Amino acid sequence: MDAVTHPPRNPLISLSTSSVYPESSSRAFAIARELGYDAIEVMVGMDATSRDVDALQRLRDYYEVPIASIHAPTLLLTQRTWGTDPWEKLERSAAAANRLGASVVVVHPPFRWQRSYAASFTTGIRQLSHATGLIFAVENMFPWRGPRTTEVRGYGPSWDPSELDIDHLTLDLSHAATARQQSLDLVEAWGDRLAHVHLTDGQDGASDQHLLPGQGNQRADEVLAELARRQFTGQIVLEVKTNGSDNPGARLQQLADALEFTRTHSRLPQEDKL
Repeated sequence: MDAVTHPPRNPLISLSTSSVYPESSSRAFAIARELGYDAIEVMVGMDATSRDVDALQRLRDYYEVPIASIHAPTLLLTQRTWGTDPWEKLERSAAAANRLGASVVVVHPPFRWQRSYAASFTTGIRQLSHATGLIFAVENMFPWRGPRTTEVRGYGPSWDPSELDIDHLTLDLSHAATARQQSLDLVEAWGDRLAHVHLTDGQDGASDQHLLPGQGNQRADEVLAELARRQFTGQIVLEVKTNGSDNPGARLQQLADALEFTRTHSRLPQEDKL
């Protein structure tokens, strides 16, 4: 597949390193370069490379693909990545972002058992942002559902950052689907607090699917059109699951199709005038 080049865009369309799993973070840089993604979001903890700032710097420079955002290791599977203290994780994520030239750190809300962290979360996030000059964008999550659809409280103070005194938010379309919300409603409700987008898709249900955009019920095409209408200047990050692909070629094609979908449905006013 020939490399595709595009003029710089605002907003950036980035590729999350998690989108190439089970391939490595280094492979994500190669794919982003080949397909014409504008930048990379590093999901810290996916593999050893994602935790090695020196290695990430070398990959950025070799492939000439900027790193625009860092996803802090705040998932269940990364509870021991970069230590166990949640504030240390965020401080190390900020240090990595500043060294690598990224402007955004993506953060999940605290788990309910992280009581001290949760109690100071909103104040601490704002202080970190001011101290580092970075955007700390808190991501929407979803209620955990047990047997017979009983909701289990997994996050504190809330899985829904709409309810928190947070300046910058990340919209994940798959998480919205799992929470049985509509992403367009969140775009409207959040207004200027929307700083970052994880473009994906999903269906109502108990599992977080991270489908390719357009394969679920989140009207991803309309979300992109609305972002363009609002002249959204944050980042749009393709964060999808391609591990169902049985060969690297199929994965590459899925990520090429996802990029084309995003470009097609996020035509910005200045592009229409070209």
